[in-house]
Amino acid sequence: MEANLSANLDAILPEIGQPVLRYLERYVGNRALAEDLLQETLLRVSKNFDSFDGRSSVKTWAFAIASRVASDYFRQSERRRLIVDLDEARDMEDPEPPIEKRVIQDEMNQCVRQVIDSLPDTYRAALILYDLEELSIEQTAEVCQCTIGSAKIRIHRARQRLKEALRNQCAFYRDDEGVYRCDRKS
Repeated sequence: MEANLSANLDAILPEIGQPVLRYLERYVGNRALAEDLLQETLLRVSKNFDSFDGRSSVKTWAFAIASRVASDYFRQSERRRLIVDLDEARDMEDPEPPIEKRVIQDEMNQCVRQVIDSLPDTYRAALILYDLEELSIEQTAEVCQCTIGSAKIRIHRARQRLKEALRNQCAFYRDDEGVYRCDRKS
């Protein structure tokens, strides 16, 4: 029996590693920190795998563990969130855009990243899981340890706050070449 659990775990860890890393990177905004938190998440998954009861998918269960690991990290008073570009959290398969387009994207991403970082943890987690990681509302609720209704409310409120903060803090416009840009308001 134990050999069977070990074989299942060995097959599952590589499968959940990338999605959980991408989620953590979006959640904390820093690749190196996300990799550290991923290691802690995978250790907890391995340690507790024999108690996994199958009420959800292993991936959803791993996201829930990753959320707790990230929340635990930020609860430590000496920890501060680092603000980085959302582009860094994209899959590495995307080709690199020209430098001037990259600078424009970086400016917009920094603005959006700052607003996402300012959201309460519950809203930020729900928004990232549902909108960026494309988990179902049921999976998002399970990871966030809330009801489906609460998850919907968190996502809705997170989107409202994001929209309002971007409207108040950023000036969006199209430049002479038709490129969509963002400048911080003073």
